[in-house]
Amino acid sequence: MPQNMDRKPQDRGERRERGPRRERRPESEFQEKMVSINRVSKTVKGGRNMRFAALVVVGDGKGRVGCGIGKATEIPEAARKAAEDAKKHLINVSLKGTSIPHGATGRFGTGEVVLLPAPEGTGVIAGGPARAVLELCGVKDIRTKSYGSNNPINMVKATLNGLAALRNAEEVAKLRGKTVEELLG
Repeated sequence: MPQNMDRKPQDRGERRERGPRRERRPESEFQEKMVSINRVSKTVKGGRNMRFAALVVVGDGKGRVGCGIGKATEIPEAARKAAEDAKKHLINVSLKGTSIPHGATGRFGTGEVVLLPAPEGTGVIAGGPARAVLELCGVKDIRTKSYGSNNPINMVKATLNGLAALRNAEEVAKLRGKTVEELLG
């Protein structure tokens, strides 16, 4: 019997086979942020079925952001589903430097979020759910105020609605068939 066969596989530099090999997910260009986790229940004949609903925001920090909701019996699975859903619903946001090009109001349900541009160095002045969206979008300086519903889902979707309404000078000029100089001067 060869000398190295009586040693353990890890001593010989081999990989021990224990079970199915887990695939590592490739590093994504997107950052994910869990905004809220909600325990939901469904009453059935035998009692209550408990599940978790996760609200996740994903963004690349360069103007692309989206949100998604996932539901599962365990939190990590709900978060994974929510992240997949968010990547399917990405929007492109017009940025001007570290802020937004102009003020906008986003509405969803009874929630309303007012977005105002701010000078460099102001930071992100926003409540929890709106802050998550703005930070992952890549906005560094902005002021916001939310009215109405403070439900995280409504706030996130209202913020996304406001960001989707933003247009920079180049986009407006292209829509009107003019040059940027004609619009501004």
